[in-house]
Amino acid sequence: MRFSKMHGIGNDFVLVDARRSPLALRPAQIRALADRHTGIGCDQLLSVEAPRDPSCAFYYGIWNADGSPSGQCGNGVRCVAAWLHRAGVLAPDEAVRIESPSGPVMVRVLDAQRVTVDMGEPVFDPARVPLLAGGPSGSYPLTLEDGTVHVGAVSMGNPHAVLLVQDLADAALERLGPQLTGHPHFPQGANAGFVRILDRNHLQLRVHERGAGWTQACGTGACAAMAVLRARGQVDERVQVDLPGGRLQIDWPGSGHTLWMTGPAAFAFEGEWLPRE
Repeated sequence: MRFSKMHGIGNDFVLVDARRSPLALRPAQIRALADRHTGIGCDQLLSVEAPRDPSCAFYYGIWNADGSPSGQCGNGVRCVAAWLHRAGVLAPDEAVRIESPSGPVMVRVLDAQRVTVDMGEPVFDPARVPLLAGGPSGSYPLTLEDGTVHVGAVSMGNPHAVLLVQDLADAALERLGPQLTGHPHFPQGANAGFVRILDRNHLQLRVHERGAGWTQACGTGACAAMAVLRARGQVDERVQVDLPGGRLQIDWPGSGHTLWMTGPAAFAFEGEWLPRE
């Protein structure tokens, strides 16, 4: 199986060309592929396939390192767009609609290593996140082992819990991340984002992803953090988000508008992998 190894500010992927036939790997094979010692190593596996939606040019599948499927991946979709550009099927500055497991997104390659993506409008309805809650709120109390925290909740095609913190180096976050990701109030799990506000145009963020753990970057996590804080009136409509692996730009005027994410996509290497039986 031929593959491309790519990353978006450190969030790394194995991308497979499956345009002629859908990718068919079992969860155990995906886990073997994602293993950083005995496989290729990645946070997520991506497949580029023929579209299921006739309004889209391509479909991309997403699987976490533990073999579970994912609905959306912000850094991943930028890598898909960059791969399509290098394959000669996506022209520079051409806006193209491609289909994710959670629905279509619009992508545009700005240059060889920079892509902007229309991620759709953030979804705050707890039933659609999904989050078990009595009704919509800007902050939801969740009981964890260390006590009660108050999080924002939003879907960017996948569920996110966003917790505002003062210190991203606080050792307690190492415990809180897995607890939030697996909290029973999120029936499908959640990506747990810990965000620090530097000013109204600048955030710092760490994300513990469901199915992947702590990552260098999470594109949908950056979108979610900005969206939650924007809905609360705490940030402006254009924000720079610094993650351990690098920086993303998030633009969202507010309710009634779609959110745009802009950032880099890079090729690391290509190779061939023999799936285990």
